[in-house]
Amino acid sequence: MNLTDILTQAGGIESMAKELGIPAATAKQGADALLPAILGGFKKQAQAGGGVEGLGGLLGQLGGGGLLDAVIGPQPTPVSQGNDVLGQIFGSKEVSRTVAGQASAQTGIDSGLLKQMLPMLAMMVAGYMAKQGGQGGASDGLSGGLGGMLGNVLGGALGGGGAAPSAGGRSGGLGGLGKMLDLDGDGNPLDDIMGMVNKMRG
Repeated sequence: MNLTDILTQAGGIESMAKELGIPAATAKQGADALLPAILGGFKKQAQAGGGVEGLGGLLGQLGGGGLLDAVIGPQPTPVSQGNDVLGQIFGSKEVSRTVAGQASAQTGIDSGLLKQMLPMLAMMVAGYMAKQGGQGGASDGLSGGLGGMLGNVLGGALGGGGAAPSAGGRSGGLGGLGKMLDLDGDGNPLDDIMGMVNKMRG
């Protein structure tokens, strides 16, 4: 089961579709296209900032499991929290725009709509990972739960099996956009998006 299916089961994709006034199938297609980059952003955070424990602390600071609840709940989603998450994992609005543009090219969905989906999806992923890590908002007490979960999500949730992939075959676990964007074969599509943004700046 991939991460889009997990978020659909949790009710997140349907809530997002209702809030944006789009069919659930469109929301699911958009999520499939955007999630590889969002997960790539969390993977980068884990690699750069104290590994899984550091990521767990960051998830707690951003709102923990409550982020997922905020999207699923009946109130309008506090999108500013999602933008905070995106700021942490992408670093700039340019990266968000590039991610949305790439997903738009892949799916034919309007990039403006995908930009609205990004913060909601970022909240869902952060909240889901925090809940799986067993922390509603506290940054301590993290067992290997989040580590194993992150390995599974990054390895298997974008297609393929549930186990963390081996170093050799990492790009095989990423969906269509992931494969398309993973120009250097390291399994993190966000690296290539960052490269595109830097080229545009240069």
